[in-house]
Amino acid sequence: MEPVYFNNAATSWPKAPQVGETVAACINGLPHHAGRAGFSGPDVPGKCRSLLADLLQVKFSERIVFCPNATHALNIALQGFGWRKGGAIVTSVAEHNSVLRPLYYLAKTRRLSVYKVPVDKEGRIIPAEWQAAIGKYKPQLAVFTHASNVTGAINDAALLAGMAKAAGAATLLDASQTLGLVPVLPEHWGIDLLAFTGHKYLLGPTGTGGLYIAPGTELNPVWVGGTGIQSDLDEMPALLPVRFEAGTPNDAAFAGLAAALAWSGENPLDNVDGMQGKIDRLAAGLTALGADIIDVRSPRTPVISCTLKHWTVEDAGEALHKSFGIICRAGLHCAPQIHSFLGMAPRGTIRFSLSRFTTDTEVDYCLEAIGMMLHEPF
Repeated sequence: MEPVYFNNAATSWPKAPQVGETVAACINGLPHHAGRAGFSGPDVPGKCRSLLADLLQVKFSERIVFCPNATHALNIALQGFGWRKGGAIVTSVAEHNSVLRPLYYLAKTRRLSVYKVPVDKEGRIIPAEWQAAIGKYKPQLAVFTHASNVTGAINDAALLAGMAKAAGAATLLDASQTLGLVPVLPEHWGIDLLAFTGHKYLLGPTGTGGLYIAPGTELNPVWVGGTGIQSDLDEMPALLPVRFEAGTPNDAAFAGLAAALAWSGENPLDNVDGMQGKIDRLAAGLTALGADIIDVRSPRTPVISCTLKHWTVEDAGEALHKSFGIICRAGLHCAPQIHSFLGMAPRGTIRFSLSRFTTDTEVDYCLEAIGMMLHEPF
């Protein structure tokens, strides 16, 4: 059979229909960018920003800053934040290295204090521990992931943000694993900064992502340079989004993201009866076969992490790929600190992550392959 792709938490495949054609058409068309060309053309960034604003249900699309990925967005938020001397940050052990490493850098170079809240056995931030840390350390900023990329457990963003805001902290949400799957509503939840990527569950191309900056939230630019407007200024313009978008943009990739957003808007995700059912089917099948899975209650993303008896996670991932054509992910998944709380340290897990395009046949084939690995000489 064709390769079976179960690594959508890393990057989605296949992409939404028309994404490739849209990117190619933009690349092959006459170059145009508002403010940098002497002729008019399609407003690719404006269309994409408008579709994202609709999805996020935010009023001002210009407050969505385009970035090459969520890592850049998180760095803009963290490096550009107005830190006080000796400021504190509260985050969690569930975070991806795109949060953990910038925070380590800030602690090292700016003498900030970083406090990490534990998670439960499903990978969710424990609300009581979060509340206690917020109250004890009085952070300037609270940073947390909307969903674990290791277990798929979705955190209650409104609850955690509300606790932080009540204590006077600003909030930064990493929605890399959720935008495109479940509602992500920064204005309703009290989120000041929201980072996202376009190439996962939004089904767009790599090289796309963004940062939503809520009204009243101020950041300093991290990258400075050409903007195509107000070129007489010595500093970056105050106008959003160009204040944070120095340099020539990747219009072709964002045209592809706009195509993906438009397609998804016309084809809403049936999360309960479609993808969720397949995740439940895979989890039940793995458990029946004797795999040690991290059992996660709803709400969750279509991610399952497990280990297999007598197999290292690296060897299991390689066998699935080379012998069965199943593409998944093995290891720490760039989120190293959560595994101690899950009982999966130091090697990590085998991670299967589905998409709206995953079929029942692919799920059954994966279970057949795992059954062979566990119960037959291999």
